[in-house]
Amino acid sequence: MFPLLREKTRNNRITVIVMRASWMLLLLACCGNGNTKTVGQSAHPVESDALLPADARSVVLKGKSHTDKVDVASPMNLTLGCTWTGNGKKLLNVTGYWLKDGRPVDNSHVTLQFENQQVQLKRMFVIKNEENLGRYSCMFGNEAKADFILAVPHIGDVRDKPVVSYVGDSVVLVCKMDDNKPNPKTWLWFRANGTDKEEIATVAEPQKYQVQNAGKVTKLHVHNLTQDDSGLFYCGAMFTIGMAVSHLELKVITIYEPLKPFVAIILEVLVLVAAILLFERSQSKKGQVQEGEEVAKAEPPATNAEPPAINVEPPTSTSSATPPGESQGLEETLSARQRKS
Repeated sequence: MFPLLREKTRNNRITVIVMRASWMLLLLACCGNGNTKTVGQSAHPVESDALLPADARSVVLKGKSHTDKVDVASPMNLTLGCTWTGNGKKLLNVTGYWLKDGRPVDNSHVTLQFENQQVQLKRMFVIKNEENLGRYSCMFGNEAKADFILAVPHIGDVRDKPVVSYVGDSVVLVCKMDDNKPNPKTWLWFRANGTDKEEIATVAEPQKYQVQNAGKVTKLHVHNLTQDDSGLFYCGAMFTIGMAVSHLELKVITIYEPLKPFVAIILEVLVLVAAILLFERSQSKKGQVQEGEEVAKAEPPATNAEPPAINVEPPTSTSSATPPGESQGLEETLSARQRKS
């Protein structure tokens, strides 16, 4: 009897072991089939993180496309929603789905039925770090789409022209956020080092660099400037989810640098005046040579022969003498006229 009981007990244990092994295989098969991921999204609907705050953004799409920028300063459960009015097309339904940076999001395809000539597509995304930022697109087939660009708040007041200062002086580089942006947790400064950025250590070089942070504004003081300080400087606004970066260019020149344009102008004027004087002098010499040649051509050639003598006879008087009677009558007429006058 006891051997029979031991045999039954052994058979029951084998049955239990086989059943446990079957359950284990079934569990592994289920988990293996669910291990497909796309763009950071799981195959199952994304569940919200209870420890994160919630936020929502939505748009009404009336045309074929729309873009909305969303500032994300800290991790959150972000719900994105799109409403499409159909662009006047009488459609019964449309396929809606989501893209992340142009790649399909798992389990986001759904057939939407038009109600009151519009359809809605909504999904919640867990934004925990910079990898979750980017372009989220809600697609309505090939008919229309709306883009949500998730990014760290950018730094405003970007300076296009370089900051110019002189050798030996000090300069202040300033970065600030717009008034409608949140305050960063802290600010960092970097300097371009080839293709990399090297963080500026104010503790290691207190005589050279000083940083002043005040909410949305940061200032970098650079002292005892040299021409080696010329280059790009970067300011970074640190938020919980990532960092926003902007840059400024510093140009350090000598005190003689501004005089170079004036010196160049003076040299050009001197060269021009010298060229004019040389031209006038050459023209004057040329005129004198031509004048001398004309005078030489006008003078007759000199000869040793004496000119022939010319006998000039005095002209013979052809007038006849006035008769005595006529001369006396003329004198009487003149004397009579003198008495009347």
